[in-house]
Amino acid sequence: MATKTEIITEYKTHEKDTGSSEVQIALLSARINHLTEHLRTHRKDFHSRRGLLQMASRRRKLLDYLKRTDLPKYNEMLQKLSLRR
Repeated sequence: MATKTEIITEYKTHEKDTGSSEVQIALLSARINHLTEHLRTHRKDFHSRRGLLQMASRRRKLLDYLKRTDLPKYNEMLQKLSLRR
């Protein structure tokens, strides 16, 4: 799993950017991927599953916002993170 600073430097839009939609989506995607691997081995961990669902819906909302405001950036993010939709 890539570290948080590596993800931020890859997706930031300007020098001091740490909270733009693109960065938030990338960070959430990394956490979702990590938690998905955890849940493959610990199938009965329902507390973590709930957190995963919350993160997925937060990412979905951020992606919807990005789609409304900047469609080319939205498509680029889908390609970079290899997300469906």
